Amino acid sequence: MNNNTSLSTEDYQQKMQRRKEIQEKRVAEASTEKGLIIINTGNGKGKTTAALGMVMRSLGHGFRVAIIQFIKGAWEPAEKAVLSHWDKQLEFYAMGEGFTWETQDRERDMQKAGEGWEKGLSFIRNPDYQLVLLDEINVALKLGYLDVQTVLNGLSEKPEYTHVILTGRGAPSELIEVADLVTEMKLIKHPFKEQGVKAQAGIEF
Repeated sequence: MNNNTSLSTEDYQQKMQRRKEIQEKRVAEASTEKGLIIINTGNGKGKTTAALGMVMRSLGHGFRVAIIQFIKGAWEPAEKAVLSHWDKQLEFYAMGEGFTWETQDRERDMQKAGEGWEKGLSFIRNPDYQLVLLDEINVALKLGYLDVQTVLNGLSEKPEYTHVILTGRGAPSELIEVADLVTEMKLIKHPFKEQGVKAQAGIEF
């Protein structure tokens, strides 16, 4: 039984008041403002989707944003069409040419990943951009297309208030160590794997 349901109305109100006071104290003490290194990783769906939520928030605040898309760059996602309405605030670069099993050309994949990183680094260094999304860069790191230390060195160059999001499964431990916020998406069920349901517009792309 939920403990809250067994409380009287007065006891419940007192409990919630104590919780409110604790939460307000925590908020008041959290006075630091800084640019965050954010990682969305794990085998579950939603890593890029969650990052795009932050992109939308930043655009809504009038911030300038850059998105560099690794690996899945051959796609023309619906997100790109929507985000094109913010062309004065947003830079979007699809640097990859598709999934590795589709390209089947490791040397070219490495070349495109390197080009993507250089493009991303140019925005990371630029204080005019408050948010930089490096979509699927963790996969490029996992596959050895990019050097982890190179990326770490680049992240150390970001201005104080710039946020950088790195998405993709298999985020290396060295990257997780320096990150401020790490979320692991855990796969419980997936319709493609268990029901043979194909990727659908509005859900996967």
